[in-house]
Amino acid sequence: MLQIRHIGGDRVGKGNYWNFSTGDRVTMEAEGILPGNDETLYYKANPLVILAAAPILGLIYAVFLPFIGIAMMLRVAVAKMFGGTAESLSRVATFNWNPSAAYLAGRRHKKAAEEGKDRKDKGGPEPGKE
Repeated sequence: MLQIRHIGGDRVGKGNYWNFSTGDRVTMEAEGILPGNDETLYYKANPLVILAAAPILGLIYAVFLPFIGIAMMLRVAVAKMFGGTAESLSRVATFNWNPSAAYLAGRRHKKAAEEGKDRKDKGGPEPGKE
């Protein structure tokens, strides 16, 4: 039976073996053992087969490229239309807990400072000086 897929450490015959994840090619002049471990995959293929596959893969990419662009535009449009709603709903669902935020001055102090700024802008007394 013809086996195309091989694992590193396998005993193989003469031929070209390609590792598509790294792009390495191993040429076996005679029967030998493929380099690598159990996670290294090699595919036996003639170099002409690999060269013939390149235009086909390029054609597939070119055909699907417009669909990728349309999907990206739809995602941005949906995020713009419903982004504020989804963000406000997530704040309610998470009870305003934001683990990545650092309230070094404390939330209460920040809130009081904002209220004092508002009162000062409106001409009212500053907090603590009433």
